[in-house]
Amino acid sequence: MYSTTSTFESSNSNQEDNLSNLIQKGSEQLTSTKSSSAEINSVEDVYSLTLASLENAKAEQIQPINISEKSSIGDYMIIASGRSHRHVGAIADQLLRDLKDAQVKTPRIEGQQNGDWVLIDIGDIIVHLFRPEVREFYNLEKMWMLPVAPPTELSDSKKPN
Repeated sequence: MYSTTSTFESSNSNQEDNLSNLIQKGSEQLTSTKSSSAEINSVEDVYSLTLASLENAKAEQIQPINISEKSSIGDYMIIASGRSHRHVGAIADQLLRDLKDAQVKTPRIEGQQNGDWVLIDIGDIIVHLFRPEVREFYNLEKMWMLPVAPPTELSDSKKPN
């Protein structure tokens, strides 16, 4: 599968298994919210529901990123692609419908008219939907997947007074 070390392969395999488990949990939540008026409250439940919705809408290259240690803007970022403007818009529509069915608070959405890059802010979860060319250009994964730098000590001469 990958041409790098076996440690990376097993780590990647574990990530894929974890993603599959989250999608399965979200699919179960999607089914239960459509058959009842169950409300989803926890961030983890909304996260797995969002992943399942993207998978059901045939989003491509779904990349979840835990940003809780990197930023205060949210806990998770999910980056996914659609094949065309129309597909990106359809993925966004499906996700918004699924969130509404699950009685998740109304998300804020930007860019749906254009369809190149749609941003959906679900509070602690931020979803970016791209056309492949736009995703490659902005390369958000590279920025957000960098490890967190450890805090550094300032020398006495550099400390603010």
